[in-house]
Amino acid sequence: MFPLNTFPVSTDVDLLLTRIKPALAGETGNTKNILLETWNTPVPLCQWRGLKWTYTNGSPLTCTDISSPQWSNLTLAKDPSLHLLSLQLPSANLSGTLPPELGEFSTLQSLYLAVNFLSGPIPLEIGYSSSLSDIDLGSNLLTGSVPASVWNLCDRLISIRVHGNLLSGSVPEPVLPNASCGNLLYFDFGQNQFSGNFPRFLTGFKALREVDLSRNNLTGEVPDELGRLNLEKLNLSYNNFSGVLPDLSKFGADSFEGNVNLCGPPLGGCGRRSGGLSSGAVAGIVISLMTGVVVFASLLIGYSQGKKKKHFDEEDDGFDENGEEDDNGGGEGKLILFQGGEHLTLEDVLNATGQVMEKTSYGTIYKAKLADGGTIALRLLREGSCKDVGFCFPIIKQLGRIRHESLIPLRAFYQGKRGEKLLIYDYLKNKTLHELLHEPQPGKPVLNWARRHKIALAIAKGLAHLHSNIDTPITHGNVRSRNVLVDDFFVARLTDFGLYKLMIPAVADEIIASAKTDGYKAPELQKMKNCNSRTDVYAFGILLLEILLGKKPGKTGTRDGFVDLPAVVKVAVLEETTMEVFDLDVLKGIRSPMEDGVVQALKLAMGCCAPVASVRPSMDEVVKQLEENRPRNRSALYSPAETRSGMDTPF
Repeated sequence: MFPLNTFPVSTDVDLLLTRIKPALAGETGNTKNILLETWNTPVPLCQWRGLKWTYTNGSPLTCTDISSPQWSNLTLAKDPSLHLLSLQLPSANLSGTLPPELGEFSTLQSLYLAVNFLSGPIPLEIGYSSSLSDIDLGSNLLTGSVPASVWNLCDRLISIRVHGNLLSGSVPEPVLPNASCGNLLYFDFGQNQFSGNFPRFLTGFKALREVDLSRNNLTGEVPDELGRLNLEKLNLSYNNFSGVLPDLSKFGADSFEGNVNLCGPPLGGCGRRSGGLSSGAVAGIVISLMTGVVVFASLLIGYSQGKKKKHFDEEDDGFDENGEEDDNGGGEGKLILFQGGEHLTLEDVLNATGQVMEKTSYGTIYKAKLADGGTIALRLLREGSCKDVGFCFPIIKQLGRIRHESLIPLRAFYQGKRGEKLLIYDYLKNKTLHELLHEPQPGKPVLNWARRHKIALAIAKGLAHLHSNIDTPITHGNVRSRNVLVDDFFVARLTDFGLYKLMIPAVADEIIASAKTDGYKAPELQKMKNCNSRTDVYAFGILLLEILLGKKPGKTGTRDGFVDLPAVVKVAVLEETTMEVFDLDVLKGIRSPMEDGVVQALKLAMGCCAPVASVRPSMDEVVKQLEENRPRNRSALYSPAETRSGMDTPF
């Protein structure tokens, strides 16, 4: 059956070839899985994708150096002292099932098969593994219940993730009533169909740092003991929990929204039902062309000359709430300063002059010149597009605190007495990614794969930070190439994140039509209240395809009408012309698209664009995959005239 099976092979190798590989591949007809096809004895063991090996004495098989003899050693597959240490094939287009033989590997520590199309149950035998400590089966199509045998791994288990499947039944309890699972840090059973009460046994796992039970059908009260764990992340949203929350207010309302019978901080007080949309339930930013011309200079100069003489009442619609940020101003309005904007004064802002840079349906962006010669970027929000200032202020504070090298930070916010709202940013001369990809310009740099990968990774890191690395996670809501700024060193930064939170629903909902027109709309996104991190992931997938293919998504104005990038890739795969789908500049200077991560990036983009939201990876997973598949030729980031200085300067 396999060419070298006529002589002995390692037991683990034989198990991989005869049991694991066929099960994971599934019924694929004539289509072979590219990654699984590397699992073949004519291929040196070090070149089998997604696997790590160790010897019986515990020393690892080093396969990172392609110049080493082991890289091309064909005899390693026959070495009985080699054992499987790690099986990691995320976003590998696996369409089979989980074989029970996974439990037979004596040294297997890491099983990472997330973001595939695996179906069927989780086998009981997985709990019989003697070494397994990290399990990630998230974003597949797995069904049935999670076997209680997984708790056989309790003493060594570090993480277990089954997020985004179709699993049901109750969350399984350990057989031993006092099991502590002293090494378990990450427990993610979110976005499935689990039922029953809160799994109280989790409160006995004192090492836990992250728990996700969101989007299930769990009921009952949240136990007080949960508040005594040293958790860093918690998500119980969109279940049927009831009663009074224990002391968990540090996580914010987003962690508990969607439980209509749950009350207590940070939710509404008990005895009444809080109304309105929660901060995590709404997402989206409106992008479409505004009609008419707004002249920035006359607006602000006229305001400063005509309105400065009027005395405004000091009571400011509750805008002084909490008063944590520095402020500067008085009768002419309120200027709220954030980190990096401390040098600005109200007079600076009101007397700035400048020119229109961009218009959207919710406002206009200006390049504004300060009296001291400095330059800032101002976004004047359209009158009537925003919620009242009392609602906006906590959101402005949240946006003003967000800092990451891949995100354009908010430096200040101005609220005028008549309701005018200005968002103040640093002015950057950078081009947008849309301009670099699609607009012909003299002297425009070549976007080879190394540069495009750097840009894509920076965008992914920015989104991952918004989704999971701040106190109150936030959806970007408008991921597109026009909202990515790229400097001369190909450092990319996202702008316009979170602005949807400031918009009234009627304005925010226009994002649906705009995203549909421009090809970034997730198929399930019909109302802004349904926008979430997974719709951001879909838009990122389209953006990554845009980077790889060099094609502009959405309506084109030509006879063809609309460019559906995922459909373009699918047709190429079916016609076996996949390599022809890439932009020519992507493939320049690349010896092997597989080894340089180009093919993996294409698969990752298609995984992000999966029609079923639960199958899409998280942005943390996207970052991990992009980092694991970096271009080998890092020097291709630079042309001979470019310098490496300043490349990693934090923003």
